[in-house]
Amino acid sequence: MTAVRHTTPGRLLNPASGYLTGYSHTLNPYAGCTFACSYCYVRRMPVALFRGEKWGEWVDVKRGAADRLRKELASAKRKGPVTIFMSSATDPYQPAEHGERVTRSLLEAMADEPPDFLFVQTRSPLVTRDIDLLSRLAGRVRVSMTVETDLEPIRRAFSPNAPPIAGRLAALRKLARAGLPTQAAVSPVLPSSPDFARTLADTVDTVCVDDFFMGDGSLGKRTEQLGIRAVFEQLGLEEWYDRGRYLRIADALGQYFPADRIRISRDGFLPDRPLDGGEGGVGR
Repeated sequence: MTAVRHTTPGRLLNPASGYLTGYSHTLNPYAGCTFACSYCYVRRMPVALFRGEKWGEWVDVKRGAADRLRKELASAKRKGPVTIFMSSATDPYQPAEHGERVTRSLLEAMADEPPDFLFVQTRSPLVTRDIDLLSRLAGRVRVSMTVETDLEPIRRAFSPNAPPIAGRLAALRKLARAGLPTQAAVSPVLPSSPDFARTLADTVDTVCVDDFFMGDGSLGKRTEQLGIRAVFEQLGLEEWYDRGRYLRIADALGQYFPADRIRISRDGFLPDRPLDGGEGGVGR
């Protein structure tokens, strides 16, 4: 059972650093994440380590988030360009979001007072609920959907509480039909079928490939501490836990995607550059 608590945040927009250098701020509508993916690097961060509760069994809902964001956003914009990564330590579309609607309220605030760029990173089809607000941010937004495998047994082995792959792919297609810039994030690289690249090509025009060793913020050390290698071994798929595996995935994708539409690790999560005149679009 998930413990849901309502908290009052001290700050919503936090300075971006490390892997997310390139953004001015990160934005997390919630603390905690009930998707509880086994490989999530946040498990090894203070927000999880010092909580005293099992990761995945609690989530904090940030009360009054929209009003606070409006104030912080106005202040930040006076100091320079504001580029936001949502979210760095949670999924903005938690199951709790169905009822709490914190993320939607934040999008409403940003639609009224747009940042220079907003990157939405999720693995939940619930993002399609907010197509109306995301469309108001046209030219200033990109939605990245984690699709780390096309095999449901693999998804269930590594992230049993996360939404099924078919739902994520359907959500990407719906977002694309609405004219929103999207990408599939093969992040981290998990075992997949020979048809994976073609499936992604039928769904999106841009992909990002990342793995544990590049993307966990510690060159793979956090992933080792989580015991992820053992999951691969139990599945008899040790060869997939390899620093060079992402290159094979990128090569397979290269049969279907132009080279400039295959982004590797951090490059796939950097802000898009707006077009001249500030009207935006995918500029990278």
